[in-house]
Parts: sequence; structure tokens; C-alpha cells
Amino acid sequence: MAKYKVVITDYEFATLAPEEKVLAQADVEFVKAQCKTEEEVIEACRDADGIINQYAPISRAVIEKLENCKVISRYGVGVNTIDIDAATERGIIVANVTDYCMDEVSDHALALIMACSRKVTLLNNAVKSGNWDYKAGVPIFRLRGRTLGLVGFGKIPQTLAVKAQALGLKVIAHDPYVNKETARELNTEIVELDELCERSDFISVHAPLVESTRGMMSTRQFSLMKKEAFIVNTARGPVIDEKALIGALQEGEIAGAGLDVVEEEPISSDSPLLEMDQVILNPHVAWYSEESQLELKTKTAQNVTDVLKGSYPAYLFNVEVKKNESVFVK
Repeated sequence: MAKYKVVITDYEFATLAPEEKVLAQADVEFVKAQCKTEEEVIEACRDADGIINQYAPISRAVIEKLENCKVISRYGVGVNTIDIDAATERGIIVANVTDYCMDEVSDHALALIMACSRKVTLLNNAVKSGNWDYKAGVPIFRLRGRTLGLVGFGKIPQTLAVKAQALGLKVIAHDPYVNKETARELNTEIVELDELCERSDFISVHAPLVESTRGMMSTRQFSLMKKEAFIVNTARGPVIDEKALIGALQEGEIAGAGLDVVEEEPISSDSPLLEMDQVILNPHVAWYSEESQLELKTKTAQNVTDVLKGSYPAYLFNVEVKKNESVFVK
């Protein structure tokens, strides 16, 4: 009989072989589930020693029912599916993977910026519908010399800043927690959010989803933006107030949007965004490459293995849990 039980709450991958290979370092029974509700998570994970999570809710109600759990490791950077406070109170380690897709997401954000700038999707659709006329994309402005505003200035937007500057874009950023020396080294000016909205020709959203960032890009921010400005989001959908965004697009307050994420995923079939030519929509794919997927799966499982073998993971999220003396006593 295995010493530990590890449950994956849900997953959308074709194979879990990388996770199984890593978890084999410990004496683990690996249970695969496809939970959608709190009740299903509780049923699957009640006696689990470790949990791997993708989208299923791990709320306070779930955490209070966990009898043996030592670690919850989430696929990705964000941990908005997990009640961090509840986990920390129970001495449960929460881990994520912060560095597996820096190039992929920054590349994707830049691709959306360039596609919006050059009206690539709009013109593609025009040609395919029989309209061979460059004027279908008017106006298009030169990219070089324009300003990119980054909402959040962590590892991914820092990577994007370097790539954008190579194309001649000026970069400004808003992040109340940023290391200003890092910003200076990357030739990036730190500004308040209102100023960023006023000055930017492109805004790229990279803020994590927490209560203070939910809906932070809303009616006021769109009203401050230039009419020819675009907004791109490769972070989390709810950081943008979608109703306010739709209103701004319908009223012509901004020129368009490139969205890899939306408030509710998958997007509703009746969303007005689907009918807007000035909006590019992708299915939350910015993180993906074959290389990044393997790295994500391996590191997520390694977080769990590290804890079960008695050490803190490399990607410890809730560092406050170290104050709890019972972490490795369960």
C-alpha cells in the first residue's frame, strides 16, 4: 500500500505521464479525478496527502474537510482557485509555477499588440469575405515611437518590455509592488494607473487576479484612454470589467482589444465581443507551447513530491505557512 495519496482534482491534458514520473520519487498512489464542484473535490480529496489542481474550486469549505492534506499545487502562475488564507490557517502549503511560460505569454501579448496595431485579423477577414482593399483597415499607425503601458510588472511583463522596446515602443508600467531599480534597468517608467491609461497607445494587462485587481480596468480607465488605443489581456479575464469594456468598444472610446482571457471561460455564445470586428479573441492559450506544457506539468508535480519528502517546494506561494509549526507533522 502506498504511503501517500495524491489527487489531481481536474485536468485537460491528454497525458499525465510527466506527473506520474515525478511523483514516482515518493511512495504515491496517484488518483485522477475530474471535479467541477466543491462537493466533488471534497469527495475525491478528503483523505489526500497532496492535491494537484487546475480549475476545480478549492474553497474554505473544501479545505476545512481535508483530513491529511499537506500541499496543494496548482498548474500555472495564478492561484485564484484556492482559498489561500484557509490553507495557510490549516498549515497546508500552496505552490504554483511562476516561470514556466514567460516567453510564451510575453510573445503572445506582443503578437496581439502587433495584430491589433496592423489590423491583421480584421484585414484577413475582409479579404476572405471578398474585400481586397487596404482601406478596410484604416487607420493604421506606425508602431515605432508609440507607448505600451503594462498593468503589472512581474516577470512576464518585464520580459515583454524588452521585446517591445526592440520594436521601438516606449514602455511605461503600473505596479504598486514593483522594484523601481528593476524598472530603471529595463528602461521602464513607473506611473499611476490613470496616467498609464492617458498616455498609452497599447495597454497590456498582466496583473494577478486578487480582490484588489478584480475589475481594476473599468469605466474610468477606458474613459481616460485614447480613442485609437487598444487593450490586450493575457492575464485573467476578471481583471477587466467586461461590461465596461464592451461599452467602451461600442461607444468608440477605444479602438479595440486583444483578449486571450475573458470573465467567464469558455466565452458565452451570446457575448457581444464575438460580433466585434475590432476584437481578437483567443481561448486562454498564451501560456501554451509543447515545451512550456511539459515544464508546467513537471514542476507542478515536483512541488507535491518535495513536500511529501519533507521539504518546502521551490515555488512556495503562501510563505506565511512557515510560521505554522505543524506543517510537516500531519
